[in-house]
Amino acid sequence: SIFCIGNGGSAATSSHFATDLSWGRGKGSRDKTKAVSLTSNTSILTALSNDIGYEQVFSEQLRTFLEEGDVIFAISASGNSPNIIKAVEFGNSNGGVTIGLVGFDGGNMKSICQQCIHVESPFGSYELVEDVHHAICHMLSTYIRKL
Repeated sequence: SIFCIGNGGSAATSSHFATDLSWGRGKGSRDKTKAVSLTSNTSILTALSNDIGYEQVFSEQLRTFLEEGDVIFAISASGNSPNIIKAVEFGNSNGGVTIGLVGFDGGNMKSICQQCIHVESPFGSYELVEDVHHAICHMLSTYIRKL
């Protein structure tokens, strides 16, 4: 399984990427990837935020679903979002494969993700980073579908 996570514009990219991966080669195709965006369930996000804090919204979902060898695809322009960092740390400690997609200077994620794609960019250039991240996700989903 691939679990996609992000905040704000990166949450939208996360949902879009999971959709592209899980849709496969089109309607009726058997060549689909088991992918889900952990940003898409508003009820669980708000319940976890209310009950235990926003920093835990992704790691708590992973605690339920993550199996050894599953991928956590973490998207963050800054690379420093506390909830993303906690999810990556959880994945690293529990047999997950962590892949980061970051911008600016890479933040903390650049060094803690097992693999990281860094879009080096001026700090605060969210639109640029999000556009490039989205393009990278389209390229990756196209490549993965051809495997």
